[in-house]
Amino acid sequence: MNLEIITRQVMEIVREASDFIQREALSFAAEKIEYKDFNNLVSYVDKEAEKLLVSRLRLVLPEAGFITEEGTTGEPGDPEALNWIIDPLDGTTNFIHRLPVYCVSVGLAQGKNPILGVIHEPNLDEMFYGWKGGGAWCNGTRLAVSTVQKLSDSLLATGFPYHKFEKHHLYMEILGLLMQKTHGIRRLGAAAVDLAYVAAGRFEGFYEYNLHAWDMAAGVLLVMEAGGKVTDFSGADNFLFGGDIIACAAPHQELLDVISSHF
Repeated sequence: MNLEIITRQVMEIVREASDFIQREALSFAAEKIEYKDFNNLVSYVDKEAEKLLVSRLRLVLPEAGFITEEGTTGEPGDPEALNWIIDPLDGTTNFIHRLPVYCVSVGLAQGKNPILGVIHEPNLDEMFYGWKGGGAWCNGTRLAVSTVQKLSDSLLATGFPYHKFEKHHLYMEILGLLMQKTHGIRRLGAAAVDLAYVAAGRFEGFYEYNLHAWDMAAGVLLVMEAGGKVTDFSGADNFLFGGDIIACAAPHQELLDVISSHF
């Protein structure tokens, strides 16, 4: 596979999906919201954007399977195979509430190893993209993670659990500690955007649990290609399908020490 050529093709497809989402944003109404489960929102916009992405990506790599948030393919992907991993609208709750922090995220992974990632944040028209061995980029500019060395000088991002609250007390303890050990913590509501911003050096690190592969696949590739380190909460590499992630620049070990002492 020529990953650079494939990445360029994916960028065009992702932009098409973003354009559709932005057109729909102009007339989206609250009665069009659906609930997959508690606090887990979806709309026809997510589903139609996913169908568009799947139909186009099938033509790019017919041999690849699909792991998608909305399951519109009707095909459960094999986590050990070559898969497109898609979040058609990461930040659905933001989109529904007209908060302009959401994106389209498409990753390609061989098993648990991401090899290509494209994230488009349409409100700022920022196209983040990269491929294994080819670096990470945004609108033609090469990305590099922050050069900040200490956790005390870092700005972090996280996400708050919206279901499975049994560990929320541990999460709040971590949050309380990191509030005192950093420049601050932000919660944007779209994990793919958070990861793209780590790759761009805007955040020194990002951590969250209860995530899915489609939240992380593209962003993980970008962070690694930009020089960052990605692990799960135990410091191992089971993040893509394990549900928890720490993606960080130089202060990764300090952040891992805080989190792993609680989880």
